[in-house]
Amino acid sequence: MLVLDGGPCAVGIESTIVDCTRGVPVLLRPGAITRAQIAAACGLQPLSKEELPAHTPRASGTLEAHYAPAAKVRLMDAAALQTALDLLGADAAHIAVYARTMPRTQSTRLVMRRMPDDAEATAQQLFAALRAFDDQGVKLIWIETPPATAAWEGVRDRLQRAAAA
Repeated sequence: MLVLDGGPCAVGIESTIVDCTRGVPVLLRPGAITRAQIAAACGLQPLSKEELPAHTPRASGTLEAHYAPAAKVRLMDAAALQTALDLLGADAAHIAVYARTMPRTQSTRLVMRRMPDDAEATAQQLFAALRAFDDQGVKLIWIETPPATAAWEGVRDRLQRAAAA
């Protein structure tokens, strides 16, 4: 087996998967090419895979648990994340937190990394951050759910897949 490493990706979530076999584009996996760019190129607004679920092609990048790190990933809003850490108190160990809103904690054993406020910067570092948490031996990765906006669609997709494992 041969593995070529071209170094860090410029975008981080480069690949977009679009199914063009149904008469209308269906966005199977958002990525560097946005929904708006697909619409501009095709002249049609792409549907989501949930809008036409029958016969959705199975490609490696569209599997539900694709991109999962070894540690269990859980997505939660900032308030739920803070509540969970408050309940654990100083006992929080083997847990990593990746969040835009950094929670308060009494634990000195918690691994914390700030998620950028910018969707593009988060996309660029997302997989490196998840792999770094794995390298640090954490068992759980708690991630603040990204905003439900078009700019964050690709990041949300990758995080939902990571949490599905």
